[in-house]
Order: sequence, then structure tokens, then C-alpha cells
Amino acid sequence: MNPRWALYGAVVWALGIAGLDSAAVQAADLAARQPRLEPLKNVFGTYNAAPRRADGRVDLDFLAKDLSAIRANTYNWLIWHAATDWDDLKAFLPLADERKIQVWVTLVPPSESPPRAKNFSEPFRLDYERWAVEIAGLSVRRPNLVAWSIDDFVHNPKELNPERMRRLLSDARAINPKLAFIPCGYYRQLTPAYAEQYRGLFDGILFPYRNESVKADLVDARAVKSEVAKIRQLFGGATPIYVDVYASAHSRLGDSTPPYVGDVMAQAHECADGVLVYCHPSQSGNPEKYRVIEELFRRWADAQPGFLAK
Repeated sequence: MNPRWALYGAVVWALGIAGLDSAAVQAADLAARQPRLEPLKNVFGTYNAAPRRADGRVDLDFLAKDLSAIRANTYNWLIWHAATDWDDLKAFLPLADERKIQVWVTLVPPSESPPRAKNFSEPFRLDYERWAVEIAGLSVRRPNLVAWSIDDFVHNPKELNPERMRRLLSDARAINPKLAFIPCGYYRQLTPAYAEQYRGLFDGILFPYRNESVKADLVDARAVKSEVAKIRQLFGGATPIYVDVYASAHSRLGDSTPPYVGDVMAQAHECADGVLVYCHPSQSGNPEKYRVIEELFRRWADAQPGFLAK
């Protein structure tokens, strides 16, 4: 086991035995995670839908320039669409670094893999132990790779159980203790029982907002702040929450409108630790949503001291 995790476990155990309150335990947890949390402040960027060339490879130069054009400081790279996505990620990282853009990488879970879906995350597929080690190694070579995630993580509790995650995260953090793990979790699945099971394993939560505390839709943005507050309470106030904003259509809930996207983004920016727009917008495909996203990102970038993306 990673000595850092062993020490952290011993500290938490000792605090519990000493009968100290939960605030002390949370303080120990925060201290252990602090190196991973430092690069994850004031996040705003996009997720998935990288532009592609005719041969199916990601158009790396176009993506890097477009992220700079909208003033994003983060891009969440989904490995799922092509067998070459992992190789393209490696080539994209230095381009993103030149523009001061941080990168997350997301894998698909068993529930979004064959036989239930067309593609695996290639090349390591469902071998998350191998993925953890490979991503950690890449993040050492390319420090602007700051986080990794598993999509729809909460829908796969059997395959991605706490024991397995604790082992593979220990292996990843032994290679790079600064690499954060920020899985995707939905409001209805993030219950007190779930939070108790996975407590201490997540460095943050990527939270796709869908108004699920009222009625699931991509229309009503009024519950953004209350849902973020509820999740933050469940996992401890020090656990960062990153709101995933649907700018693309959902298979069941339909499409969102430009005003809705702007409203959710604005509210999330006020109450959460970051905003990721799903998916990366197309200026030609939906110019109105593109303008909304660009306007807010530019406003946030101008207000952020030392913002360097260009």
C-alpha cells in the first residue's frame, strides 16, 4: 500500500479512537488531499465533443485554439469515441500546456461499454487498475494533466466498489500524489449511505445538474445552488463540487436552450468549485450557445487574477 495512504488511514483511525469530532477527521482528510486540490480552483471549461478530422483523429490544433478563443482554462478529454483517443490525448497535452489549459481525462464505466454500448475506452478497456497507473504516469510527464474521472461512476457500484477503488487509487497516488480523482455522480444516487461508503476516496465530484431534486429536466435552473449545497454537505464541506452543464441534448430529457445553459453556468459559478460544459460547443453548429458560453468564460477569465490562457 502507498505509505501516504497508510499514514492518512492511521491519522483518521487515531482521531476516531480519540473521540474527536468529525471536523477533526475532515481536517485530516483535507490535509491529505491538499496537493491534489490546489490546481483545481476556479475551473471553467468544456467536456467531450472534440472536433475531429476526416480520418477520425482529433483535430488537436483546432481544439486548442478554440479553447483559447472562448477563454476556457480546462478541458475534460473523454476516451471513448475512437481507438486512437489515448494517443491523441498524449499529443494534445503539450499543446494545451502552451496555452495554460489544464486537462482532465474521463473513462467510460462498464455500464457504457460493450455489450451495452458500442465502444470501450481503449486501449485498456475495463482494466481500471491499468488505467490508474498509466494515467498517473502520464500526469508525471505532463503536469497539466491534473485529474481523471470515470463517467456515470455512481451507476456501477458493483464493479467500482470502494475496496477496488481504494486499491487502484493508492497505486495511482504512489506514482503521482498530485493527480486528482473526480468521478461523475448524479443527485439521486448521491445519498447519505453512498457518501458514507466512498468517503475519503474522491478528490471532488463532477455533478451533472438535471434538477433531480424537483423533476428531472433541462429546463429549470432554480435548484442548482440547493443541490450543490446538499452534495457538499454529504461529502464534507472541503470536497470540491464541479457542475457539469448540459449544452447538448440528453437522450431522455431532450435539449437545453441557450438561456438555460447560461443560467445554470452562472449559478454554478457562484456556488460550486468549477463549471464544465457538456459538450464542447460548436460555433457553426449552435452559434447562440457558443456565444453564451464564450461570454461567461471571458467574464470569469477577466476577473481571475493571473489568468494566463491565450
